Amino acid sequence: MKKSLGAKTLAYPAPVWVVGSYDKDGKANIMTAAWGGVCCSEPPCIYVSLREATATYGNIMARKAFTVSIPPVEFAKQADFTGMVSGRTLDKFAAAGLTAVKSDIVDAPYVKEFPVVIECAVLQTVKLGLHTQFIGRIKDVKTEESCLNADGLPAMDKIRPLVFDTGARRYFSVGEPVGAAFAIGKEIA
Repeated sequence: MKKSLGAKTLAYPAPVWVVGSYDKDGKANIMTAAWGGVCCSEPPCIYVSLREATATYGNIMARKAFTVSIPPVEFAKQADFTGMVSGRTLDKFAAAGLTAVKSDIVDAPYVKEFPVVIECAVLQTVKLGLHTQFIGRIKDVKTEESCLNADGLPAMDKIRPLVFDTGARRYFSVGEPVGAAFAIGKEIA
């Protein structure tokens, strides 16, 4: 029997994304966000939902661009750290020992050490109570060649992205493959 837990943000898993932006003076900033995902396939778009109180919120509003760098499990401490401190008072790249790279496509930095980067131009913003959803049109996806599969696409088992347990507030790694999407279900019919 299922037990009602009420209206809570208990959707599993949530991505661990490190969002890059520049402030008004051109200082690179990053913050970790778990409220994000794919929201459209054509045009290709993702979203991140941020509180107005964050420095990143103001940066994205001003620059109309952001990046998403996807941290692998070996950078869990750095990802956690960049979500705990404010970019208004600290250079998070330097403090976390990470390298800011200027995107050549959008007006935002990304994390050199992370294997996947998604570069976005803000397409739309939607105010949703405490959070504002930034819908970003994907302008480019960059992936370390060592993390590509035989088809030239990012390989989950090589990237080893972090995921977030929204209830227990813990990080996890992605497990073993289960089967091919749009294929294993055919065994039922």
